[in-house]
Amino acid sequence: MSEDRQESASRQQINSELLLAALYSNKLEEFRAEFLDLHPYDQAEFFSKLVDEDRAKIYNFLSPEEMADLFENLEADEENFKDVLAQMNPNYAADMLSNMYADDAVDVLNELDKDQVASYLTIMNEEAAKEIKDLLHYEEYTAGSIMTTEFIAISANQTVRSAMYILKKEAPRAETIYYIFVVDEEKRLAGVISLRDLIVADDETMIGEVMNDRVVSVSVGEDQEEVARMMRDYNFLALPVVDFQNHLLGIITVDDIMDVMEEEASDDYSKLAGIADLDTIDRNPFTAAKKRLPWLIILLFLGMFSASLIGRFEETLDKVAILAIFIPLIAGMAGNTGTQALAVAVRGIATGDLEKENKWSIILREAGTGLITGAVCGILVAAVVYFWKGEFFLGLLVGISIFITLIIATLAGSLVPLLMHRLKVDPAVASGPFITTINDIISILIYFGMAKIFMRFLI
Repeated sequence: MSEDRQESASRQQINSELLLAALYSNKLEEFRAEFLDLHPYDQAEFFSKLVDEDRAKIYNFLSPEEMADLFENLEADEENFKDVLAQMNPNYAADMLSNMYADDAVDVLNELDKDQVASYLTIMNEEAAKEIKDLLHYEEYTAGSIMTTEFIAISANQTVRSAMYILKKEAPRAETIYYIFVVDEEKRLAGVISLRDLIVADDETMIGEVMNDRVVSVSVGEDQEEVARMMRDYNFLALPVVDFQNHLLGIITVDDIMDVMEEEASDDYSKLAGIADLDTIDRNPFTAAKKRLPWLIILLFLGMFSASLIGRFEETLDKVAILAIFIPLIAGMAGNTGTQALAVAVRGIATGDLEKENKWSIILREAGTGLITGAVCGILVAAVVYFWKGEFFLGLLVGISIFITLIIATLAGSLVPLLMHRLKVDPAVASGPFITTINDIISILIYFGMAKIFMRFLI
Protein backbone atom coordinates (compact mmCIF):
# COMPACT_ATOMS: atom_id res chain seq x y z
CA MET A 1 0.00 0.00 0.00
CA SER A 2 2.80 2.43 0.90
CA GLU A 3 4.56 1.66 -2.41
CA ASP A 4 1.34 2.47 -4.29
CA ARG A 5 1.08 5.78 -2.45
CA GLN A 6 4.70 6.62 -3.20
CA GLU A 7 4.17 5.77 -6.87
CA SER A 8 1.03 7.95 -6.98
CA ALA A 9 2.81 10.85 -5.28
CA SER A 10 5.77 10.43 -7.63
CA ARG A 11 3.46 10.45 -10.65
CA GLN A 12 1.79 13.66 -9.43
CA GLN A 13 5.20 15.24 -8.93
CA ILE A 14 6.24 14.32 -12.49
CA ASN A 15 2.99 15.82 -13.83
CA SER A 16 3.65 19.07 -11.98
CA GLU A 17 7.19 19.25 -13.31
CA LEU A 18 6.04 18.58 -16.87
CA LEU A 19 3.27 21.17 -16.60
CA LEU A 20 5.57 23.83 -15.15
CA ALA A 21 8.22 23.13 -17.80
CA ALA A 22 5.63 23.46 -20.59
CA LEU A 23 4.20 26.60 -18.98
CA TYR A 24 7.56 28.33 -18.61
CA SER A 25 8.64 27.46 -22.16
CA ASN A 26 5.26 28.50 -23.64
CA LYS A 27 4.63 25.06 -25.16
CA LEU A 28 0.88 25.47 -25.55
CA GLU A 29 -0.07 22.09 -27.05
CA GLU A 30 2.17 20.12 -24.68
CA PHE A 31 0.74 21.93 -21.65
CA ARG A 32 -2.88 21.51 -22.75
CA ALA A 33 -2.45 17.81 -23.51
CA GLU A 34 -1.05 17.15 -20.03
CA PHE A 35 -3.23 19.60 -18.10
CA LEU A 36 -6.61 18.74 -19.61
CA ASP A 37 -5.94 15.06 -18.95
CA LEU A 38 -6.10 15.81 -15.21
CA HIS A 39 -9.28 15.71 -13.15
CA PRO A 40 -10.67 19.26 -12.57
CA TYR A 41 -9.89 18.93 -8.85
CA ASP A 42 -6.22 18.20 -9.66
CA GLN A 43 -6.23 21.11 -12.10
CA ALA A 44 -7.48 23.38 -9.32
CA GLU A 45 -4.84 22.05 -6.92
CA PHE A 46 -2.10 22.80 -9.44
CA PHE A 47 -3.53 26.26 -10.17
CA SER A 48 -3.81 27.20 -6.48
CA LYS A 49 -0.07 26.66 -5.98
CA LEU A 50 0.96 28.99 -8.81
CA VAL A 51 2.11 32.58 -8.36
CA ASP A 52 0.23 35.41 -10.11
CA GLU A 53 2.64 35.57 -13.07
CA ASP A 54 2.19 31.87 -13.85
CA ARG A 55 -1.59 32.10 -13.45
CA ALA A 56 -1.65 34.84 -16.06
CA LYS A 57 -0.14 32.37 -18.53
CA ILE A 58 -2.82 29.80 -17.68
CA TYR A 59 -5.52 32.23 -18.81
CA ASN A 60 -3.85 32.40 -22.24
CA PHE A 61 -3.59 28.61 -22.46
CA LEU A 62 -7.17 27.71 -21.46
CA SER A 63 -10.54 28.75 -22.86
CA PRO A 64 -13.14 30.33 -20.51
CA GLU A 65 -15.10 27.08 -20.62
CA GLU A 66 -12.06 25.01 -19.60
CA MET A 67 -11.24 27.53 -16.90
CA ALA A 68 -14.82 27.24 -15.57
CA ASP A 69 -14.34 23.52 -14.80
CA LEU A 70 -11.18 24.38 -12.86
CA PHE A 71 -12.76 27.33 -11.05
CA GLU A 72 -15.67 25.24 -9.77
CA ASN A 73 -13.17 23.12 -7.85
CA LEU A 74 -11.26 25.97 -6.18
CA GLU A 75 -11.71 26.13 -2.42
CA ALA A 76 -13.40 29.38 -1.38
CA ASP A 77 -11.56 29.42 1.96
CA GLU A 78 -8.18 29.16 0.24
CA GLU A 79 -8.67 31.61 -2.62
CA ASN A 80 -9.57 35.28 -2.71
CA PHE A 81 -11.90 35.22 -5.73
CA LYS A 82 -11.85 39.00 -5.90
CA ASP A 83 -8.08 39.04 -6.54
CA VAL A 84 -8.15 36.05 -8.91
CA LEU A 85 -10.85 37.57 -11.12
CA ALA A 86 -9.04 40.91 -11.10
CA GLN A 87 -6.05 39.20 -12.78
CA MET A 88 -8.24 38.12 -15.72
CA ASN A 89 -9.48 40.13 -18.66
CA PRO A 90 -13.05 41.19 -17.66
CA ASN A 91 -14.60 39.62 -20.77
CA TYR A 92 -12.67 36.39 -20.18
CA ALA A 93 -13.85 36.33 -16.53
CA ALA A 94 -17.46 37.00 -17.56
CA ASP A 95 -17.36 34.18 -20.15
CA MET A 96 -15.87 31.85 -17.54
CA LEU A 97 -18.65 32.67 -15.03
CA SER A 98 -21.25 32.10 -17.77
CA ASN A 99 -19.91 28.58 -18.32
CA MET A 100 -19.97 27.66 -14.63
CA TYR A 101 -23.01 26.07 -13.03
CA ALA A 102 -25.21 28.95 -11.86
CA ASP A 103 -25.01 28.06 -8.14
CA ASP A 104 -21.21 27.87 -8.30
CA ALA A 105 -21.03 31.20 -10.13
CA VAL A 106 -23.22 32.74 -7.42
CA ASP A 107 -20.83 31.45 -4.72
CA VAL A 108 -18.00 33.27 -6.49
CA LEU A 109 -19.95 36.50 -7.06
CA ASN A 110 -21.04 36.59 -3.41
CA GLU A 111 -17.38 37.16 -2.52
CA LEU A 112 -17.21 40.32 -4.66
CA ASP A 113 -18.32 43.91 -4.17
CA LYS A 114 -21.76 44.85 -5.52
CA ASP A 115 -20.35 47.10 -8.25
CA GLN A 116 -18.08 44.28 -9.45
CA VAL A 117 -21.02 41.86 -9.55
CA ALA A 118 -23.05 44.35 -11.59
CA SER A 119 -20.14 44.81 -14.00
CA TYR A 120 -19.74 41.08 -14.69
CA LEU A 121 -23.50 40.56 -15.07
CA THR A 122 -23.62 43.38 -17.61
CA ILE A 123 -21.04 41.85 -19.97
CA MET A 124 -22.13 38.24 -19.36
CA ASN A 125 -24.40 36.52 -21.86
CA GLU A 126 -28.04 37.34 -21.19
CA GLU A 127 -29.30 33.84 -20.39
CA ALA A 128 -26.56 33.05 -17.86
CA ALA A 129 -26.87 36.51 -16.28
CA LYS A 130 -30.62 36.02 -15.75
CA GLU A 131 -30.12 32.66 -14.01
CA ILE A 132 -27.44 34.10 -11.74
CA LYS A 133 -29.49 37.23 -10.91
CA ASP A 134 -32.41 35.04 -9.87
CA LEU A 135 -30.22 33.09 -7.44
CA LEU A 136 -28.49 36.18 -6.04
CA HIS A 137 -31.83 37.45 -4.71
CA TYR A 138 -32.27 34.60 -2.25
CA GLU A 139 -31.22 35.03 1.35
CA GLU A 140 -27.86 33.51 2.25
CA TYR A 141 -27.81 30.10 3.97
CA THR A 142 -31.24 29.14 2.60
CA ALA A 143 -32.23 26.45 0.11
CA GLY A 144 -32.63 29.13 -2.56
CA SER A 145 -29.05 30.33 -2.14
CA ILE A 146 -27.52 26.87 -2.72
CA MET A 147 -29.87 25.45 -5.36
CA THR A 148 -29.08 25.23 -9.05
CA THR A 149 -31.50 26.05 -11.85
CA GLU A 150 -29.73 23.71 -14.26
CA PHE A 151 -31.96 20.67 -13.99
CA ILE A 152 -34.16 18.63 -16.34
CA ALA A 153 -37.94 18.84 -16.03
CA ILE A 154 -40.44 16.94 -18.17
CA SER A 155 -44.23 16.78 -18.45
CA ALA A 156 -46.44 13.99 -17.13
CA ASN A 157 -48.46 13.85 -20.38
CA GLN A 158 -45.57 12.95 -22.68
CA THR A 159 -44.12 9.59 -23.63
CA VAL A 160 -40.90 8.03 -22.41
CA ARG A 161 -39.51 8.35 -25.94
CA SER A 162 -40.00 12.13 -26.02
CA ALA A 163 -38.64 12.43 -22.46
CA MET A 164 -35.46 10.59 -23.51
CA TYR A 165 -35.08 13.02 -26.40
CA ILE A 166 -35.28 15.97 -23.97
CA LEU A 167 -32.85 14.23 -21.62
CA LYS A 168 -30.23 13.70 -24.35
CA LYS A 169 -30.62 17.28 -25.51
CA GLU A 170 -30.38 18.98 -22.10
CA ALA A 171 -28.08 16.58 -20.22
CA PRO A 172 -24.81 18.39 -21.10
CA ARG A 173 -25.94 21.49 -19.19
CA ALA A 174 -27.77 19.76 -16.34
CA GLU A 175 -25.95 19.38 -13.03
CA THR A 176 -27.41 15.90 -12.51
CA ILE A 177 -29.55 13.57 -14.61
CA TYR A 178 -30.10 10.74 -12.13
CA TYR A 179 -33.42 12.26 -11.09
CA ILE A 180 -35.77 13.81 -13.66
CA PHE A 181 -38.52 15.93 -12.14
CA VAL A 182 -42.03 16.04 -13.57
CA VAL A 183 -44.08 19.25 -13.70
CA ASP A 184 -47.63 20.07 -14.75
CA GLU A 185 -48.79 22.75 -17.20
CA GLU A 186 -48.27 25.50 -14.61
CA LYS A 187 -44.72 24.33 -13.77
CA ARG A 188 -45.78 22.90 -10.40
CA LEU A 189 -43.90 19.87 -9.13
CA ALA A 190 -45.95 16.76 -9.87
CA GLY A 191 -43.53 13.87 -9.48
CA VAL A 192 -40.09 12.41 -10.06
CA ILE A 193 -38.66 9.57 -12.10
CA SER A 194 -35.22 8.04 -11.81
CA LEU A 195 -32.93 7.60 -14.79
CA ARG A 196 -33.08 3.83 -14.28
CA ASP A 197 -36.88 3.76 -14.45
CA LEU A 198 -36.85 5.96 -17.52
CA ILE A 199 -34.40 3.69 -19.33
CA VAL A 200 -36.24 0.44 -18.61
CA ALA A 201 -39.74 1.80 -19.36
CA ASP A 202 -41.39 1.14 -22.73
CA ASP A 203 -40.90 3.99 -25.21
CA GLU A 204 -44.61 4.61 -25.67
CA THR A 205 -45.47 4.59 -21.96
CA MET A 206 -46.71 7.92 -20.58
CA ILE A 207 -44.49 9.55 -17.94
CA GLY A 208 -47.48 9.96 -15.64
CA GLU A 209 -47.82 6.16 -15.48
CA VAL A 210 -44.24 5.46 -14.34
CA MET A 211 -43.39 8.53 -12.27
CA ASN A 212 -43.50 8.62 -8.46
CA ASP A 213 -46.00 11.31 -7.41
CA ARG A 214 -45.00 11.12 -3.72
CA VAL A 215 -42.01 13.40 -4.18
CA VAL A 216 -40.21 15.01 -1.24
CA SER A 217 -39.37 18.69 -1.74
CA VAL A 218 -38.04 21.61 0.29
CA SER A 219 -39.19 25.23 0.51
CA VAL A 220 -36.96 27.85 -1.11
CA GLY A 221 -36.62 29.67 2.22
CA GLU A 222 -35.67 26.58 4.28
CA ASP A 223 -32.44 26.80 6.26
CA GLN A 224 -29.55 25.00 4.55
CA GLU A 225 -28.79 22.98 7.69
CA GLU A 226 -32.32 21.54 7.66
CA VAL A 227 -31.93 20.75 3.95
CA ALA A 228 -28.71 18.87 4.72
CA ARG A 229 -30.56 16.82 7.35
CA MET A 230 -33.28 15.92 4.84
CA MET A 231 -30.72 14.84 2.24
CA ARG A 232 -29.04 12.65 4.86
CA ASP A 233 -32.27 11.14 6.14
CA TYR A 234 -33.67 10.29 2.69
CA ASN A 235 -30.32 9.43 1.04
CA PHE A 236 -31.15 11.64 -1.95
CA LEU A 237 -28.73 12.62 -4.69
CA ALA A 238 -30.85 15.69 -5.46
CA LEU A 239 -33.72 17.48 -3.75
CA PRO A 240 -36.26 19.71 -5.56
CA VAL A 241 -36.80 23.28 -4.31
CA VAL A 242 -40.27 24.79 -4.57
CA ASP A 243 -42.04 28.06 -3.72
CA PHE A 244 -45.19 28.40 -1.60
CA GLN A 245 -47.34 27.41 -4.62
CA ASN A 246 -45.21 24.30 -5.27
CA HIS A 247 -43.65 25.68 -8.46
CA LEU A 248 -40.34 23.93 -9.17
CA LEU A 249 -37.57 26.54 -8.86
CA GLY A 250 -34.42 24.45 -8.78
CA ILE A 251 -32.66 21.46 -7.24
CA ILE A 252 -30.01 20.95 -4.58
CA THR A 253 -27.42 18.30 -5.35
CA VAL A 254 -25.46 16.16 -2.93
CA ASP A 255 -22.15 17.91 -3.71
CA ASP A 256 -23.68 21.23 -2.61
CA ILE A 257 -24.86 19.60 0.62
CA MET A 258 -21.35 18.30 1.34
CA ASP A 259 -20.12 21.89 1.14
CA VAL A 260 -22.94 22.97 3.48
CA MET A 261 -22.07 20.26 6.01
CA GLU A 262 -18.42 21.31 5.99
CA GLU A 263 -19.40 24.96 6.37
CA GLU A 264 -21.82 24.27 9.24
CA ALA A 265 -19.31 22.02 11.02
CA SER A 266 -16.63 24.70 10.72
CA ASP A 267 -19.06 27.33 12.01
CA ASP A 268 -20.07 25.20 15.01
CA TYR A 269 -16.46 24.38 15.83
CA SER A 270 -15.55 28.08 15.65
CA LYS A 271 -18.23 28.91 18.20
CA LEU A 272 -17.36 25.97 20.44
CA ALA A 273 -13.76 27.20 20.43
CA GLY A 274 -14.84 30.79 21.13
CA ILE A 275 -13.44 32.10 17.84
CA ALA A 276 -15.31 34.31 15.37
CA ASP A 277 -14.36 32.37 12.24
CA LEU A 278 -12.29 29.26 11.49
CA ASP A 279 -13.05 29.06 7.76
CA THR A 280 -9.65 30.41 6.88
CA ILE A 281 -6.20 30.17 8.43
CA ASP A 282 -5.06 33.70 9.16
CA ARG A 283 -1.49 34.37 8.13
CA ASN A 284 -1.64 37.83 9.74
CA PRO A 285 -1.36 37.70 13.57
CA PHE A 286 -3.37 40.92 13.90
CA THR A 287 -6.29 39.44 11.94
CA ALA A 288 -6.15 36.23 13.99
CA ALA A 289 -6.06 38.21 17.25
CA LYS A 290 -9.03 40.34 16.11
CA LYS A 291 -11.14 37.19 15.70
CA ARG A 292 -10.16 35.69 19.04
CA LEU A 293 -10.20 38.77 21.28
CA PRO A 294 -13.98 39.37 21.68
CA TRP A 295 -14.64 36.03 23.41
CA LEU A 296 -11.36 36.22 25.34
CA ILE A 297 -12.28 39.65 26.74
CA ILE A 298 -15.73 38.39 27.79
CA LEU A 299 -14.13 35.35 29.43
CA LEU A 300 -11.53 37.61 31.06
CA PHE A 301 -14.23 39.58 32.88
CA LEU A 302 -16.05 36.37 33.82
CA GLY A 303 -12.74 35.08 35.18
CA MET A 304 -12.28 38.27 37.18
CA PHE A 305 -15.77 37.77 38.63
CA SER A 306 -14.76 34.22 39.54
CA ALA A 307 -11.63 35.58 41.27
CA SER A 308 -13.71 38.13 43.17
CA LEU A 309 -15.93 35.30 44.42
CA ILE A 310 -12.88 33.57 45.89
CA GLY A 311 -11.94 36.89 47.51
CA ARG A 312 -15.31 36.97 49.29
CA PHE A 313 -14.34 33.71 51.00
CA GLU A 314 -10.96 35.06 52.12
CA GLU A 315 -11.89 34.65 55.78
CA THR A 316 -12.74 31.00 55.21
CA LEU A 317 -9.40 30.43 53.46
CA ASP A 318 -7.54 32.16 56.31
CA LYS A 319 -9.05 29.74 58.80
CA VAL A 320 -8.52 26.61 56.65
CA ALA A 321 -5.78 27.38 54.12
CA ILE A 322 -5.71 23.80 52.82
CA LEU A 323 -9.05 24.48 51.07
CA ALA A 324 -7.15 26.45 48.37
CA ILE A 325 -5.42 23.27 47.18
CA PHE A 326 -8.67 21.81 45.85
CA ILE A 327 -10.07 24.89 44.04
CA PRO A 328 -8.45 23.93 40.66
CA LEU A 329 -9.68 20.34 41.09
CA ILE A 330 -13.30 21.36 41.71
CA ALA A 331 -13.34 24.00 38.93
CA GLY A 332 -11.54 21.74 36.45
CA MET A 333 -13.93 18.82 36.98
CA ALA A 334 -16.93 21.15 36.55
CA GLY A 335 -15.51 22.56 33.32
CA ASN A 336 -14.66 19.14 31.89
CA THR A 337 -18.06 17.66 32.73
CA GLY A 338 -19.92 20.67 31.33
CA THR A 339 -17.92 20.56 28.10
CA GLN A 340 -18.66 16.85 27.63
CA ALA A 341 -22.40 17.40 28.11
CA LEU A 342 -22.26 20.47 25.82
CA ALA A 343 -20.60 18.50 23.01
CA VAL A 344 -23.24 15.76 23.20
CA ALA A 345 -26.10 18.29 23.25
CA VAL A 346 -24.79 20.38 20.33
CA ARG A 347 -24.22 17.26 18.26
CA GLY A 348 -27.71 15.98 19.09
CA ILE A 349 -29.24 19.29 18.01
CA ALA A 350 -27.17 19.36 14.81
CA THR A 351 -28.24 15.84 13.83
CA GLY A 352 -31.85 16.38 14.94
CA ASP A 353 -31.73 13.44 17.37
CA LEU A 354 -32.62 15.51 20.46
CA GLU A 355 -35.65 17.07 18.76
CA LYS A 356 -37.27 13.64 18.68
CA GLU A 357 -37.08 13.31 22.47
CA ASN A 358 -39.33 14.72 25.17
CA LYS A 359 -37.62 17.57 27.05
CA TRP A 360 -38.34 15.98 30.43
CA SER A 361 -36.76 12.69 29.38
CA ILE A 362 -33.64 14.64 28.35
CA ILE A 363 -33.51 16.41 31.72
CA LEU A 364 -33.98 13.14 33.63
CA ARG A 365 -31.33 11.36 31.56
CA GLU A 366 -28.76 14.12 32.05
CA ALA A 367 -29.58 14.37 35.75
CA GLY A 368 -29.06 10.62 36.03
CA THR A 369 -25.76 10.87 34.16
CA GLY A 370 -24.59 13.67 36.46
CA LEU A 371 -25.72 11.71 39.51
CA ILE A 372 -23.72 8.61 38.54
CA THR A 373 -20.55 10.45 37.46
CA GLY A 374 -20.78 12.77 40.47
CA ALA A 375 -21.20 9.87 42.90
CA VAL A 376 -18.29 7.86 41.46
CA CYS A 377 -15.92 10.86 41.28
CA GLY A 378 -17.06 12.17 44.69
CA ILE A 379 -16.45 8.86 46.47
CA LEU A 380 -13.10 8.42 44.70
CA VAL A 381 -11.80 11.89 45.52
CA ALA A 382 -13.05 11.70 49.13
CA ALA A 383 -11.10 8.47 49.63
CA VAL A 384 -7.96 9.92 48.01
CA VAL A 385 -8.07 13.11 50.14
CA TYR A 386 -8.65 11.10 53.32
CA PHE A 387 -5.65 8.78 52.72
CA TRP A 388 -3.52 11.68 51.45
CA LYS A 389 -4.19 14.24 54.19
CA GLY A 390 -5.65 12.01 56.88
CA GLU A 391 -8.65 14.35 57.25
CA PHE A 392 -12.01 12.59 57.07
CA PHE A 393 -14.17 15.72 57.02
CA LEU A 394 -11.93 17.42 54.46
CA GLY A 395 -12.31 14.42 52.16
CA LEU A 396 -16.06 14.42 52.79
CA LEU A 397 -16.25 18.16 51.97
CA VAL A 398 -14.36 17.79 48.67
CA GLY A 399 -16.30 14.62 47.74
CA ILE A 400 -19.74 16.19 48.35
CA SER A 401 -18.67 19.35 46.48
CA ILE A 402 -17.58 17.26 43.48
CA PHE A 403 -20.83 15.28 43.64
CA ILE A 404 -23.10 18.35 43.58
CA THR A 405 -20.92 20.24 41.10
CA LEU A 406 -20.90 17.46 38.51
CA ILE A 407 -24.69 17.09 38.64
CA ILE A 408 -25.22 20.83 38.07
CA ALA A 409 -22.42 21.08 35.47
CA THR A 410 -23.90 18.17 33.48
CA LEU A 411 -27.36 19.74 33.52
CA ALA A 412 -25.98 23.16 32.59
CA GLY A 413 -23.89 21.77 29.71
CA SER A 414 -26.96 20.01 28.28
CA LEU A 415 -29.77 22.44 29.00
CA VAL A 416 -28.09 25.75 28.04
CA PRO A 417 -27.69 24.79 24.34
CA LEU A 418 -31.23 23.30 24.34
CA LEU A 419 -32.60 26.56 25.70
CA MET A 420 -30.67 28.57 23.12
CA HIS A 421 -31.98 26.32 20.36
CA ARG A 422 -35.54 26.87 21.61
CA LEU A 423 -34.93 30.65 21.52
CA LYS A 424 -33.71 30.36 17.89
CA VAL A 425 -30.11 31.13 18.90
CA ASP A 426 -27.28 28.97 17.54
CA PRO A 427 -26.58 26.47 20.40
CA ALA A 428 -22.90 26.44 19.51
CA VAL A 429 -22.75 29.97 20.98
CA ALA A 430 -22.76 28.19 24.35
CA SER A 431 -19.12 27.56 23.57
CA GLY A 432 -16.69 25.38 25.49
CA PRO A 433 -14.81 28.32 27.07
CA PHE A 434 -18.11 30.02 28.01
CA ILE A 435 -19.72 27.00 29.67
CA THR A 436 -16.41 26.16 31.39
CA THR A 437 -16.16 29.63 32.95
CA ILE A 438 -19.80 29.59 34.08
CA ASN A 439 -19.29 26.18 35.69
CA ASP A 440 -16.14 27.51 37.39
CA ILE A 441 -18.26 30.17 39.10
CA ILE A 442 -20.93 27.65 40.11
CA SER A 443 -18.35 25.18 41.45
CA ILE A 444 -16.65 27.86 43.58
CA LEU A 445 -19.97 28.86 45.12
CA ILE A 446 -20.80 25.23 45.89
CA TYR A 447 -17.33 24.44 47.28
CA PHE A 448 -17.09 27.40 49.65
CA GLY A 449 -20.75 27.13 50.58
CA MET A 450 -20.11 23.55 51.68
CA ALA A 451 -16.88 24.68 53.39
CA LYS A 452 -18.85 27.04 55.66
CA ILE A 453 -21.14 24.18 56.64
CA PHE A 454 -18.12 21.94 57.44
CA MET A 455 -16.07 24.76 59.01
CA ARG A 456 -16.55 23.62 62.63
CA PHE A 457 -15.25 20.15 61.70
CA LEU A 458 -12.20 21.47 59.87
CA ILE A 459 -10.75 23.96 62.39
